Amino acid sequence: MSHPIPLVGVGVVVIRDGLVLLGLRKGSHGSGTWALPGGHLEYGESLEQCAEREVLEETGLEIQNLSHGAFSNDLFEGKHYVTLIVVAHSQAGEPRVLEPEKCSRWQWFRWSELPEPLFQPLASVYKAGYVPSGVA
Repeated sequence: MSHPIPLVGVGVVVIRDGLVLLGLRKGSHGSGTWALPGGHLEYGESLEQCAEREVLEETGLEIQNLSHGAFSNDLFEGKHYVTLIVVAHSQAGEPRVLEPEKCSRWQWFRWSELPEPLFQPLASVYKAGYVPSGVA
């Protein structure tokens, strides 16, 4: 379905030991691509609140030391998204698939060796040369 105005997405670069957490999407747009945890910014929500909520809902992980990262402006699959990247750290726990209808698995990767294909907003910032602070 096309939307008359752009939607705001939030993608969270979750870092642990220099690695970044990605999930393999399924069941919605971008199915079969690797993506950051994240989702839609809700009305009245700060970027940090959205990042904390989405990561906890999707992976069960708590995040700390949040900072603002890059952004992307993408038209794909009939949708227009402005995606804001938040960089955060997770010190403990293993990511769990808590929304199995949306994600088949979570895996840690080196930023310099991200898998293909990437979800379009992540692909846009990655191909533009964005490198979050603290990644290997």
